[in-house]
Amino acid sequence: MSQISAMAKERIQAQGFCGLDDAAYAAINYPLRFAPAICMVWAATGTALASPTILWALAPFGALGALLSGHPFDVLYNYGLRHLFGTPALPRYGTRRRLACAVATTWLIGAGLAFYAGMPVAGTFAGGAVVAGTLLQVSTGICPPAALAGRFLGKVVCDSTAA
Repeated sequence: MSQISAMAKERIQAQGFCGLDDAAYAAINYPLRFAPAICMVWAATGTALASPTILWALAPFGALGALLSGHPFDVLYNYGLRHLFGTPALPRYGTRRRLACAVATTWLIGAGLAFYAGMPVAGTFAGGAVVAGTLLQVSTGICPPAALAGRFLGKVVCDSTAA
């Protein structure tokens, strides 16, 4: 699969992934959703069980995704799954993708605090926001924090000569 729609390419670039050719964008389109899918399932479990422990256990992984050039769960893909599928390693995270990890981390901590403090509605709202945001990313490739940053701070402009 070496073709990618303009919309899918734009969604990937909105997260700060620039400088790739169309074949590379096509190859990483779905693998970029792997780490958010793991986070989504983990956050949904913690939220459904109203468990601050489960949510707080996920938060450090999100924080590392915000601080490092990739998410810790990408290691599972880069050193394992990609070899099974014959796909390239994921590129370094752009600022907007790292922003998404920071936002999710904040909401996870908040959800855990709410459940811990006996405020299940607030915990469900905050945990549900993480689940909804990651579900949108996993199902469509739209990263809500990156999309909002694009709306308020301007779109990521990638060098068009690289494609």
